[in-house]
Amino acid sequence: MTSNGALLSIQDLHVAYGNILALQGISLEVREGEIVTLIGANGAGKSTLLRAISGIVPIRSGNITFASVDLHTVPAHRIVEMGVAHVPEGRGIFANLTVLENLKLATWSRKTRKDLQQDYQRVFSIFPRLAERKNQLSGTLSGGEQQMLAVARALMTHGRLMLLDEPSMGLAPVLVTADAAG
Repeated sequence: MTSNGALLSIQDLHVAYGNILALQGISLEVREGEIVTLIGANGAGKSTLLRAISGIVPIRSGNITFASVDLHTVPAHRIVEMGVAHVPEGRGIFANLTVLENLKLATWSRKTRKDLQQDYQRVFSIFPRLAERKNQLSGTLSGGEQQMLAVARALMTHGRLMLLDEPSMGLAPVLVTADAAG
């Protein structure tokens, strides 16, 4: 936690792709247990912000602090180990691996794998369709099932912060509407 109690703190963040400034002066804080939604037009920088937090794109200036650690020079794999789980737009699943193998890969950063079976049961209770398809190659899943797998994989990391980029992409419109309605 930062000195002000925020799990994630972003101050005056600037990110550029070459000479093109994608983010300019972004500041926000996220506290433990808080849900924050970024809303904006295509090209507004939402994905770039998540990539910067995850260490995938370098920042030009500003600060990103997670759990009191400045992420400016922390490599992406260390950020995952610290507890940041990122579900990128386009899901990023391993199509030639089974559902179960994709889930197991998500545990590489955990200190222990002793509760692996319980974790499988937990994500399968949230996404029962994945339990039915656990031995199926992930590339043969529907778009919605692949999105479920991407979120389940993030849950398997036991992260403290989950970043979801376009979480409803690939889901049937009836599911998105039903979920939004509660």
